[in-house]
Amino acid sequence: MNTRRSVTLLLALTLALPASLQALTFRLPENNDSVVGDNLIMRTRYEDTFVAIGRVYGLGFREMMEANPGVHPWVPGEGTEITLPLSQILPQEDREAIVLNLPEFRLYHFLPEKNTVRSYGVGIGREGWQTPEVETRVTGVAANPSWTPPASIRAEHAAMGDILPRVVAPGPDNPLGQYAVRLSVPSYLFHGSNKIVGVGMRVSHGCVRLYDGDIEELANSVRPGTPVRIVNEPVKAGWLKGKLYIEVHPQLEEDRGSPIDFEGIINGALQRQAEHTISVDWDKVKLAAREQRGIPVDITVDEELESHLVSADDE
Repeated sequence: MNTRRSVTLLLALTLALPASLQALTFRLPENNDSVVGDNLIMRTRYEDTFVAIGRVYGLGFREMMEANPGVHPWVPGEGTEITLPLSQILPQEDREAIVLNLPEFRLYHFLPEKNTVRSYGVGIGREGWQTPEVETRVTGVAANPSWTPPASIRAEHAAMGDILPRVVAPGPDNPLGQYAVRLSVPSYLFHGSNKIVGVGMRVSHGCVRLYDGDIEELANSVRPGTPVRIVNEPVKAGWLKGKLYIEVHPQLEEDRGSPIDFEGIINGALQRQAEHTISVDWDKVKLAAREQRGIPVDITVDEELESHLVSADDE
């Protein structure tokens, strides 16, 4: 059986598995490297959607869209080749914390005692209800939480003819899902959801949504006092085995058009591993900046190819 048929079969089997298997867990790289995982190429079936595929592989809707420009997310079609963006550059923040990168729609839970990092796709606050950039900490975990909608949300729903109760009891109608991780910043939570479509989108009133299996895993592994950093980094740079990579995501809508210091980000990465004397291929940087596919791209000049081209010019 060829590789592509194997991947299609793997997806068909995996779609029948419980949602609790979707977390991405990586061993922390050695030598201060920061690129983890491997992308996967697969061919879709007629009934596949980005939401269904993403749920299996722990990927959010926008991640799937960015990695597969031009492919219809709801009807990709029979036999369409798509990329599953399962490779990521770890954020540079404190690796004894939870780090949520808003433009990436991804949360990283570093577990240094296990030498691992868990990576979760998330949904965040929509425009006007943005999830804040903040340093905070975990204060507690609630299983089967009730939801007390604030007056502003009750008023918003009432204007649409939807009258919310003062308290929504645990159950299938509760938008918090089965678990909620409470933070020291008031009114914001990491929680599950009764609507999986929201993962990887901007649909909440500021809270952070995870797939049910992911929030269960996170809730059972965090402790009160765990630092949480919510950052806004559409561009990341990091190393893998002596090569420099860059990962570019579209900016959040309210930031579109703001300048990004690509040179500063890349120079910062170069300084983190100054022992590597490499040259940066700026054409590759420009292409990654233009495409914004959210996939780590090797921007290291191929010294062997460059040497060959120079030799050819000298002949």
